Amino acid sequence: MKHRGRHRRQRRGKALRGALAGTALALTAAATIVSASQAVSSDNPGPLKPVTSAAELANFQLKEHLASKSSLDRLATSMGGTVGVSTVLERTNRTMRNTAECAPTETEALPVAPTATRAYCWDDADSASQRWLPQSVTTSGDADEDGRWGANRVILSGWTHNDAKPDEPTVSQGLARVAVVDANDLSNMTYRWVLLVVPTKDGSDYRKLSSSISGMVWYQDKLLVTASPTDSDHKSLYVYDMNRIQRTSVDSPAVGKVPGGWSAHGYGYVMPAVASYSLTGGTCDPASDDRTPCFGSLSLDRSSTPDSLVASEWFPSGADQRSRLWRYSFSGAGDRSGLLATNALGRADAVEAYSTKATGIQGVLSYRSAGDEKADWYIGHAPGSKNRHGTLWRLDAEGAKAARCGTDEESRRCWAEHAESLSYWEGMGEVWSLTERAADERAGWRGTPVPERVLYAVPLSSITGSLK
Repeated sequence: MKHRGRHRRQRRGKALRGALAGTALALTAAATIVSASQAVSSDNPGPLKPVTSAAELANFQLKEHLASKSSLDRLATSMGGTVGVSTVLERTNRTMRNTAECAPTETEALPVAPTATRAYCWDDADSASQRWLPQSVTTSGDADEDGRWGANRVILSGWTHNDAKPDEPTVSQGLARVAVVDANDLSNMTYRWVLLVVPTKDGSDYRKLSSSISGMVWYQDKLLVTASPTDSDHKSLYVYDMNRIQRTSVDSPAVGKVPGGWSAHGYGYVMPAVASYSLTGGTCDPASDDRTPCFGSLSLDRSSTPDSLVASEWFPSGADQRSRLWRYSFSGAGDRSGLLATNALGRADAVEAYSTKATGIQGVLSYRSAGDEKADWYIGHAPGSKNRHGTLWRLDAEGAKAARCGTDEESRRCWAEHAESLSYWEGMGEVWSLTERAADERAGWRGTPVPERVLYAVPLSSITGSLK
């Protein structure tokens, strides 16, 4: 479920590969979940159309805003200093369930084809919570080429508070949190939540993010997340420093400084934003058909030179607009780790952009295989209705191909149900994604939740082999 958009939107190393090959799970049972009659076709989006005019490319330009180090240090000092990812991993308090422990409704949400070789379900406290929506994923395979952050293998998953759920208290609305998952042992993964916050300019306090993190990329020491069009500071992206995780001291529903210390809605850790990016053309407007893009999904492309941040926008399935896909280069400067490449005015320009007829884009990925002249673009299409598998498309200038679970034209709905963002862990050769739903049987938020949330990985080779 997206809570963002423009016109008519709802908003919504090789060594590792060898070491991990023996841990892959055979999830062939998922292939029997959906019959050919259920796997109905979606319209072929056709070839990508390059965006080449300077005027159109200017719509993607970002302005960088860096928080002052002194204000960040002031906040950190007042909270007792900073900790790193390893500290959070040492204190994980929730357990991922392996495939055999997942409920039938959870495994049924997995892709039909190509089948997942790893799949996990969330702790019981989170698997059926209607208050939260899992929407994005990134890994230490994005953060560093060796696939580890320090000595640890880590997965991050971004969850947004479900503000559409009736009767949610105001203090909960707009919250955004990240599951920091210990993936050192892929058969026994645990995690802990960290709340994302935005510090005041002087570093004396912080507020909740108040944005939907539908896209998220961990690159070097930074975590970039999407912001909603309704963001109070009119930002499109927020940036977090993985070395600036801070402990809270008061367990209360509040977010920020409270009598006796610091609170984060009951969470033990927060990450304050250290930078942000806004569109120079103004804030994107969900209610108007302007040319300013609203950020939907994000991913990292390590096959580009330099490494780049890939983005997509979202329209409802079947809308008549053309969605756009675009990228920014990351900076190569030693003092700008994890930040985008900018000019002397602090502006980041899109280095490539395309439009596509595809709508309902919930995940985007770009990757150029060795020997190929250009990158292929992968998008995950999610239908609007409940209990329907989506479609995974590969797009290029020649046309579109879909991963299929059959041989006829009615076999494209083979991707996961309500799948969200995509992340390619190059060292493992796997595309990671996750599903979102825990709605009731009517796809509403008042009845008994139906758990359909799963974190899974599919080899990129299996995806390319299933394309027809």
